[in-house]
Amino acid sequence: MSFIPKTKKDTEDMLDIIGVKSLDDLFSDIPEEIRRTTGADVPPALSEIEADELLTGLSERNRPMSVFAGGGAYRHYVPPVVDQLANRSEFYTAYTPYQPEVSQGTLTAIFEFQTMMCRLTGMDVTNASMYDGATSLAEAVLMSVRDNKKTKVVVSVAVNPRYRRVLSTYGWANDLSIVTVPAPEGVTRPGDIEASLDGDTCAVIVQSPNYFGVIEDIEAVAGSIEGEKTNLIVVVTEPLSMALLKSPGSLGADIVCGEAQSFGNPVGFGGPYLGFLSAKARFMRKMPGRLVGKTADSEGKDAYVLTLQTREQHIRRDRATSNICTNQGLCALRAQIYLALMGSRLRDLAILNHRLSGLLKSALSELGIPPVFDAPHFNEFVVRVKDVETVRDSLAERGHLFGIPLEGDYPDLTDCLLLACTELNSPPVIDSLAAELKAVLAS
Repeated sequence: MSFIPKTKKDTEDMLDIIGVKSLDDLFSDIPEEIRRTTGADVPPALSEIEADELLTGLSERNRPMSVFAGGGAYRHYVPPVVDQLANRSEFYTAYTPYQPEVSQGTLTAIFEFQTMMCRLTGMDVTNASMYDGATSLAEAVLMSVRDNKKTKVVVSVAVNPRYRRVLSTYGWANDLSIVTVPAPEGVTRPGDIEASLDGDTCAVIVQSPNYFGVIEDIEAVAGSIEGEKTNLIVVVTEPLSMALLKSPGSLGADIVCGEAQSFGNPVGFGGPYLGFLSAKARFMRKMPGRLVGKTADSEGKDAYVLTLQTREQHIRRDRATSNICTNQGLCALRAQIYLALMGSRLRDLAILNHRLSGLLKSALSELGIPPVFDAPHFNEFVVRVKDVETVRDSLAERGHLFGIPLEGDYPDLTDCLLLACTELNSPPVIDSLAAELKAVLAS
């Protein structure tokens, strides 16, 4: 994108048009104690050669590491074809498909993404993606509020802590009551959920596999709220699990939401991510974001359009179902390409991930570090290690990122780590980690 600096006269003309004498007057509403009075501490401009040398030097400070951490962001192999197709200019320049006649390629890709996510989740309808998993959960709750007009939400403590924080913020802004139920032994008990229900309960939220990697009994949770006018929301942060496990929809979920970053999107420095929101057909007109439908044109050919949405969704903020959800078009495109490429092999990949996590679990058990929770898991599990920060720092020096500490979010899980395995943690990499960990524990 080109940068065109403004001249001093440009600034003066703009101030004159809006009736302000100076820039200080323009910013007068900002309290003086927080106003910056000096320029930013930015070094002098560099030539292109100098900038290249600087960036190359910074990149050389990076060290390759094996990553045994997940917690909602998973490092999977992304085939080069995903980059090659997603980087085509027609996808970048047709990002927002308001005009279907010139956006058929983008609309087709979104329609296919919706179809694929419906098949994985077992739901009837999926929207055209959202910012990330945390906001997709919050939007799922607000959609549930619009559905049954209730304001109490029951959520398992085993739902990703970051997601629960975002939900808390949304809940505060919308006067929702949020009740958290425990997950002893890493699993949410249907009886605890049932005891938390009342006539004002809008939704029950569980995550599976949950934040500890444990597979929840969604069917039992659904049974605990049967007969209540309460929606069951299932969160999925590692969507690859749905290629191996029964779909949440088939187990009784009303809404399935979460994160689809694992499909064709690399782990970045904080993003971008790819939220998804799937639901039963009755939520179709209450769903935030975009929906793409398939129809036929005047010649009988396939045609794709944005459908079942009011114009307020885009142009009247006070009437929109959501003001901060968007179509993560390029991320959804990457996911669609990835899923089309993998096809039925997606299940094989899920099995591989599960087996590798089992291999890691066995290697650690031989070192006297068994899992904390004795429950079925997918590709993540929790272990307890004495002096956890020292161990993590020592392994980082040896080229291994060893898990996510849990004590900050779960005070009862002192010295506990959440470990994850994907296809990028091959058996030799796991053996290397085990050998280095053995040396660290012996020192």
